[in-house]
Amino acid sequence: MGLWDKLKNELIDIIEWIDPNPDTMVYRFQRHGNEIKNGAKLIVRESQAAVFVNEGQIADVFTADMAGTYELRTQNLPILSTLKGWKHGFESPFKAEVYFVNMRQFTNLKWGTKNPIMLRDAEFGPVRLRAFGSYTIRVIDPAKFIKEIVGTDGHFTTDEVTGQLRNMIITRFTDILGESKIPALDLAANYNEFGEFVADKIKSEFEEYGLAAPKLLVENISLPPAVEEALDKRSTMGILGDLNKYTQYKTAEAIEAAANNPSSGGLAGGGMGMGMGFAMANQMGQAMSGAQSPSQPQAAPPPPPAPAAFHVAVNGQTTGPFDMNALMQQAQAGGFTRETMVWKAGMAGWTAAGQVPELAAVFGPPPPPPPAS
Repeated sequence: MGLWDKLKNELIDIIEWIDPNPDTMVYRFQRHGNEIKNGAKLIVRESQAAVFVNEGQIADVFTADMAGTYELRTQNLPILSTLKGWKHGFESPFKAEVYFVNMRQFTNLKWGTKNPIMLRDAEFGPVRLRAFGSYTIRVIDPAKFIKEIVGTDGHFTTDEVTGQLRNMIITRFTDILGESKIPALDLAANYNEFGEFVADKIKSEFEEYGLAAPKLLVENISLPPAVEEALDKRSTMGILGDLNKYTQYKTAEAIEAAANNPSSGGLAGGGMGMGMGFAMANQMGQAMSGAQSPSQPQAAPPPPPAPAAFHVAVNGQTTGPFDMNALMQQAQAGGFTRETMVWKAGMAGWTAAGQVPELAAVFGPPPPPPPAS
């Protein structure tokens, strides 16, 4: 610092700070030898707080709700006056450091997972998730913030504290994500709840630094690229639905495109285009008619109908049911004749076996009439 700067600083009796950098959280007022004149003017704006430090000890604090212009006297510096032993006021210059603290919200601060979070998903099994978002902070206790974080740093920016804050956010977020057991496909419906829960969890931890996080947002929770690609294919299959109909549609489009495309090879090119068109038309016809290719398995034939079975009346008792083979054996043994009464499901009542067309094969053809005498 040159001689003129030294003399100019000794002549200055206005203490104020106009922030040229939006990321500055704390700024120490520059003054030669930290000497402040008695009666100097202190200007505190609504988005600032001014903290006086005497020999490393925090003294008076002018908070944002005390915004205005102050003439520094014993009356408005009671703690500093006590520390320096000014019982009856002071007239000479005094030494003290003045730190201006930016009390506005610092927005658009980013957080995100450095490494994937390993979780067990009910649908996909073990998965790795990444997440990121944004948050805001502001100083709520300037004296505590200087004591716990800033120290003697004369120009403190957000970059110097966001690393620690980001680690706290990720730790709490990972914990709630693992405990929630929410399926990966349903996480997007709970972004607001995640943000509110994490903000509530870190509230007390931020307050230990004299800070608050008014807003915390979860912007995205993503799966690995390979899993996302598989999900895209799965979604595509769901959208397409019936693949046969989709094939018919694409084939029709191809035929139309071939018909509208002029051939570039004369008659040979035209013949080739016609051949391709006929081939595609044949393919579409097979798809529309339900024909199957040789490589596809043929449909199995339906099961044969169940053989007919009849109940037989023997001596006033119902026996059976008997299939055709059993009845033929009984007929050959003489126990089953045309006059035997039979019945099966669907018949109105008991009927002589000789009158049932289905049983004609059991008895064979009737004998021819006898010859004339």
